[in-house]
Amino acid sequence: MKIALDPYMIRNVPLLELPAVVAELGYEWIELSPREDFIPFFRHPRVDDGTVAKFRKALHSAGVGISSVLPLFRWSGPDEDDRQAAVRYWKRAIQITADLGVTSMISELNGRPEQSDRSEAQFWKSLDELLPLFEREGIHLALEPHPDDFIENGYDAINLIRGINHPGVGFLYCAPHTFHIGNDAPGIIRYAGELLTHVHLADAFDHTASSGNRYILNPPGTPARIHQHLDIGQGEVDFDELFRELRDSGFDGTLTACVFAWEERAKESSVFMRRTIDEYLAASS
Repeated sequence: MKIALDPYMIRNVPLLELPAVVAELGYEWIELSPREDFIPFFRHPRVDDGTVAKFRKALHSAGVGISSVLPLFRWSGPDEDDRQAAVRYWKRAIQITADLGVTSMISELNGRPEQSDRSEAQFWKSLDELLPLFEREGIHLALEPHPDDFIENGYDAINLIRGINHPGVGFLYCAPHTFHIGNDAPGIIRYAGELLTHVHLADAFDHTASSGNRYILNPPGTPARIHQHLDIGQGEVDFDELFRELRDSGFDGTLTACVFAWEERAKESSVFMRRTIDEYLAASS
C-alpha cells in the first residue's frame, strides 16, 4: 500500500524542491495535483522535457516517488471546442507522466450535471481518443465522481467505469465527497471491489444532516456543491467504518492525504494526516 501526499497546500514550493519537502513531512509518495508550473487546472501543461528530467532526479535524490499524476481538464464538457482542447492537454499530460516513469493517473469525470447526457457522450468521445495512449504508455487511469460532475453518485460512477470494460481504468473513492456521492462509504467501496485503486482522505461536514444547516448558502436552493477537505476528525466522515471496509475488502492501493483547508498550517496538517492514517491502518489490521 502507498501512502501519498497531495501537496496542493505547499504548491508554492519550487517544483524541484518539492520532493525533499515532502520527504521531511514523512511521506514516500506524492500524488501530483495541478500546479501552475507543471500541469495547471484546465490548461495545457507548462513543464518542458528538461524540467521533467530534473524533477525525476530530484525525486530520486529525496527517495520519494510519484504515486499518481492528477490532471483536471474539461474532457467531458458539453462544448466541443473545450473538449478538443482538453484532449490535447491530456495527450501532453500522459507523455509527461510516462517520462516520469509513473504508471498511474487520476482524474474526475467532469462535464455538467444539468447536461448529463451530452456530457457523457463527450466523455466517451474523449475516451475513444485517449485510451489507446494510456495503453501504449502502460498507464492506469482511476476516475472519481466529483461534486458537480455529470455523474455525482458513487454507485452510478462505478457502473459507468464497468461499462468502459477496460482493465486499465478503475475507481477512486474520495472521503471528503462522501456526503455528495451517496453517503455510503462501505457500500460504495464493496460495490467497487477490485475497481477501487485509490482513496482520498480528508474530512467534511454532512450538509444533509438534521435541518440541513451545517452550512448556509444564499440564495436558498443554490446548486453549489460546497464541501470541505479538513483534517481527519474535524468533520463527520466515519473513518472507522471506511478503514474497516478497506481492510475487509483487501484494499492494497494508494491512500492520499488531500487536506486543502489549512494552508497556514500545511506542515502540521500533513504530519498529522500521515500519523493518523498510520494509526487507522494499525487499528484495522
